[in-house]
Amino acid sequence: MYPYLLHSGHLFLPTFGVLAAVGLMAALTLSLRTAAIAGLSPDAVWNAGLFTLLSAFVLSRLLLVATNLHSFLAYPILLLMVPSLTATGVLLTTLATLIYLRLRRLPLLPILDAWAPCATLAWAFLALGHFAEGSDPGLPSNLPWALAIPPDAAPRLHPVPLYAALAAILITLALLRPIRRPHPGDTAALALAFAGTAQFLLTFFRQPNPYAAPLGTLLDPIQWISLGLIVAAALILLQPRKLVSHAV
Repeated sequence: MYPYLLHSGHLFLPTFGVLAAVGLMAALTLSLRTAAIAGLSPDAVWNAGLFTLLSAFVLSRLLLVATNLHSFLAYPILLLMVPSLTATGVLLTTLATLIYLRLRRLPLLPILDAWAPCATLAWAFLALGHFAEGSDPGLPSNLPWALAIPPDAAPRLHPVPLYAALAAILITLALLRPIRRPHPGDTAALALAFAGTAQFLLTFFRQPNPYAAPLGTLLDPIQWISLGLIVAAALILLQPRKLVSHAV
């Protein structure tokens, strides 16, 4: 695998970070198109997306520093380079985004419709980043496309990140198809349902989670999250919504 695009002495450029940054910029760029499809101002959707990304970055770093203050004082730069997006960070980012949308008077469901293909596009780049760094390993496989991760390892494994990237790309294309969806939130609900189903199925090719599951061992933690996404999709579809004339 290729965990670093550049590695010279103490200077290194992680492939995952580069692909994540490219994916987020591609997602923001795509939002200019999907905003118009959802009947929203492209500039407003771009600004909201940028606010969400900056909020996630800042809040995750603040939580990291608050919970590791001693380490931060000793090694500030090293600690800030650690990936730190946690469930608490996601929750705080969601609350901050909801407040921003409310203050800007932006409708939630159309915004989610505009963001849905952008999120799945970013997911594709993140999955490719996991593949490049050799993380998210799969179960052993004898299939022709199974890979040795790292290259000299045995046995060969399912390339789960590539499966995830392919699923994310297919979902993105499906969400961008000009199909009539008469209610705000339909595109977001489809994205949640498709992504939840894909992630649930991918766990059957992925190595089991080595950590204790807070919800028991009946399902993998990712499967619980996947079911949550599917339930969220159902809740959106069950909401009474106004008909709209445009198609997403």
